[in-house]
Amino acid sequence: MMHKWKERTGHKNYKMSEFSIKNMPDYEMVNKGTGACAGCPSPMGLRIVGKALGPDTVCVMTPSCTVASTGMMPKSCFDIPILNCAFASAAASASGISGAYDAMIEKGVLAGPKPTVITWIGDGGTYDIGLQGLSAAAERNEDFIYFCYNNEAYGNTGMQRSGATPLHAVTTTTPSGKTEKKKNVPLLMLEHDCAYVATASVAYPQDLYRKVSKARDIKGFRYIEIHSPCGPGWKIPWSETVDMGKRAVKSGSWALWETDNGKLIINPPTLQIAQGKVMPTSLEEYLKLQGRFDIVTKSPDSESIIADMKASIQKDLHRLLSFT
Repeated sequence: MMHKWKERTGHKNYKMSEFSIKNMPDYEMVNKGTGACAGCPSPMGLRIVGKALGPDTVCVMTPSCTVASTGMMPKSCFDIPILNCAFASAAASASGISGAYDAMIEKGVLAGPKPTVITWIGDGGTYDIGLQGLSAAAERNEDFIYFCYNNEAYGNTGMQRSGATPLHAVTTTTPSGKTEKKKNVPLLMLEHDCAYVATASVAYPQDLYRKVSKARDIKGFRYIEIHSPCGPGWKIPWSETVDMGKRAVKSGSWALWETDNGKLIINPPTLQIAQGKVMPTSLEEYLKLQGRFDIVTKSPDSESIIADMKASIQKDLHRLLSFT
């Protein structure tokens, strides 16, 4: 199959101004007719990832909404080879595939260049069930890109809470609101001294495309976490995926950053918010638009609860600044 995709030239500085949506390749990693919900952030994010990586890509997935929407065997909505492995073994499986390609190329069994090996794993398979394998692969500096698409719950099995679920969010296993603060796996990956770590959002496709392009040209373990608002899980209209993603970033609830030679760099607009140069948008409005936070917004103590949430956001942003 011929693709309208060309090897990128230049862009070694990866300036945002060099990446416009109209200049992205025509190549589509995700074919039309997926089984995903309308407005689902997973195929939306994979489309951008595919445009940055191209067709010479091999992907590992675990049980998730993405796998469930692949289509009936033997057909698939994806244009690349997909390995669907056990829930806890994504990083181990990707490590084995990457190592196998290295061995075949070294022995002359396979002519280079080496395909880009990636994972596409939800937050449940990253923050919880797959964390051990993820940490081990990061420590070994395995040569693949680990993508976590974070919709802040176990979406495929009924919206149970995960380690990425925010404080106070209602899920099927936290009907009175989650009582624990969410983990920060991207910062944990930073402490592993990975080759590249970044956070992104489906609502900022140019930023995501640039980061994936940058990661593609780096050897070693790379981790990119993509914030992915979920219609059914967040109880928002399916048409509001992008708008909700922008509200998350502009309210400070989701931070955009990356590493460059081990140094943390905060990306706009998060940087300006963290520095106090730009006021964050309304957290109250962000929460009110999500049914999963009704327990907060309709509480008689909503003002104090939201004030605590704002203080927590500021604390997290100041912590990011301390790493720069």
